[in-house]
Amino acid sequence: MKFCQQPESIIALSPILNAAMNPLLDFSGLPRFAEFKPEFVTPAIDQLLADCRAAVARAEAADTPAEWDAFVTPLEDANEKLGRAWGQVSHLHSVMDSPELREVYNACLPKITIFYAELGQNEALFAKFKALKARPDFAELSGPRRKIVENELRDFRLGGAELQADKKARFMQVQEKLAKLSAKFEENLLDATNDYALFIDNAAQLAGLPDDALEAMQAAAKADGKSGWKITLHMPSYLPVMQYANNRDLREQLYRAYVTRASELGKPDFDNTALIADILKLRREAAVLLGFNSYAEVSLAAKMADTPAEVLKFLDELGVRARPYAEKDFEELKAFARDELGITDLQSWDTTYASEKLRVARYSFSDQEVKAYFPEPHVLAGLFKLVETLYGLHIREDKAPVWHPDVKFYTLTDHSGQRIGQFYLDLYARASKRGGAWMDDVITRRRKNGGIQTPVAYLNCNFSGPVGGKPALFTHDEVITLFHETGHGLHHLLTQIEEIGVSGINGVEWDAVELPSQFMENFCWEWDVLKHMTAHVDTGEPLPRELFDKMLAAKNFQSGLQTLRQIEFASFDMHLHDDFDPNGGRTALDLINDIRQQVAVLIPPAYNRFPNNFSHIFAGGYAAGYYSYKWAEVLSADAYALFEDEAEGYGGVLNPEVGHRFWSEILAQGGARPALESFKAFRGREPTIDALLRHNGMA
Repeated sequence: MKFCQQPESIIALSPILNAAMNPLLDFSGLPRFAEFKPEFVTPAIDQLLADCRAAVARAEAADTPAEWDAFVTPLEDANEKLGRAWGQVSHLHSVMDSPELREVYNACLPKITIFYAELGQNEALFAKFKALKARPDFAELSGPRRKIVENELRDFRLGGAELQADKKARFMQVQEKLAKLSAKFEENLLDATNDYALFIDNAAQLAGLPDDALEAMQAAAKADGKSGWKITLHMPSYLPVMQYANNRDLREQLYRAYVTRASELGKPDFDNTALIADILKLRREAAVLLGFNSYAEVSLAAKMADTPAEVLKFLDELGVRARPYAEKDFEELKAFARDELGITDLQSWDTTYASEKLRVARYSFSDQEVKAYFPEPHVLAGLFKLVETLYGLHIREDKAPVWHPDVKFYTLTDHSGQRIGQFYLDLYARASKRGGAWMDDVITRRRKNGGIQTPVAYLNCNFSGPVGGKPALFTHDEVITLFHETGHGLHHLLTQIEEIGVSGINGVEWDAVELPSQFMENFCWEWDVLKHMTAHVDTGEPLPRELFDKMLAAKNFQSGLQTLRQIEFASFDMHLHDDFDPNGGRTALDLINDIRQQVAVLIPPAYNRFPNNFSHIFAGGYAAGYYSYKWAEVLSADAYALFEDEAEGYGGVLNPEVGHRFWSEILAQGGARPALESFKAFRGREPTIDALLRHNGMA
């Protein structure tokens, strides 16, 4: 549900609740991050919740007619303020975590959860929406408004609005517990990651690591008042060890620490094992209360895929296509490790290292060599030039209050200088920031008070920052990640929909939401894009065409293994939420071990505790939805194929005409119509898997 925002007419009386004093209550512009204090959170959220409940009471009153302006708009106005305030708190909890912020976040989370659970079960509002749909003039509402009503009716049913009173109460308890457990899961994972540090004084133990990684580790040790090098489990520190360290024992030591995070094999305070069991039991209970057989069925009710069986069939068919390539990849890697590296028993802590060595041997380049050509300023300039070329837009750095000195802020304008949207860019890893990369919304486009509210987004990554006076350098994989998150950001920022419930990413089916992000990744393999975004960090020379051709030749290096890995995770997720019995004698670890026997070609060691750090499905909203990465990849590859089809006649894939068509039919539509309709409007037909297989070298 996307409802509840403080009405404009309500004026706070208490000084701490005045917008001038409490920045969380100021919705006149961008968030006032520079003034944020944890003590602002509770009073602001309490007031906004009270305002929301007052708005709900007015909307559900018998004398409030079942008309859009009478009850939907006031609810949207109320909800937006609560969403924006809590969104700031949640964002800071993810990127600048502290004991003080964590305490107030966890204190307010149950209040937020209960409110939305109550809203989802509100029979009076449910009846109002049904009455609105039944009105003779319902067809006269705009398409986006009709879609919002349809979504709300579905979400009321999924929220338990049709349950009996006793079941409603239990359903609400379940939702509250699930919210707490998911938050705790993420906190445990962050704490377990931060808790580990390995200090090394002997440089010989770090042989093979590139200079920039060593400099960063040395700086980390110095920051702790120690000599030598500090290695952590944050990706910018962990990955170089796994990829380059000649010391096999060191790789195994780091690997074991990484894959046992937040498990019973580490500190008990950070163990997620019991949380996983409880989350699965509660999700199954919630599904049964709603009349579904499994949580997977609940999850798919709002997605493109119809049933768990359909998803599993899709994954199985893709797995059958990928498996011969994965087996070939693995046999080549084992032979190379044996013959060239002297590793006769290839293990999980060897594969990243051996793969990098094999790639260098086969294609005569390394990730480290490529990385030198991708300094941050040139990468951003190339990314922005792509957006300008495809959509006729301009991106310029701007000023705004930020939560950390490393954060940058940008404004997106059209050819006339009109502001289209804005976004924050937080690129670097730090101890207070959760892992991974993600986009989130700050402000959503909507028509309000006669004008358009321009959208704002957060783009977050976890890359290595500048070292030794040089700009941050990105691997090509990190460039792809940045393009991916920018694709999500453009989906939010370039919407033309003016109704908040289906504007931007709102209302988009979860298994289609990755389409714009994965679509953007394709441009990272285009010479006409890369030549504008590279300059060697020392010489300033652009990426040589010869090196690019080697990268292109290596594009599908081990794509079979990578595809099977994603299928392994997606199958585990879907089975876990469909036919796995959380109340039986087996565990999630048992299940993934079974899945690996069926899917994987490299079985990790028995101590691997992947479920304990699989935050996507236990804390990140991807429960029974992890398959969407591969599902949407079919859509994105097929969409990009139109740029390829038109390239010969235009002289390249950077075709503004096709770009504007993609904008108008995909990005601009938001969730105002089903994703399949938007895809067909762009492509002129249903999606096919052919382009995906071709792009992955598995045609």
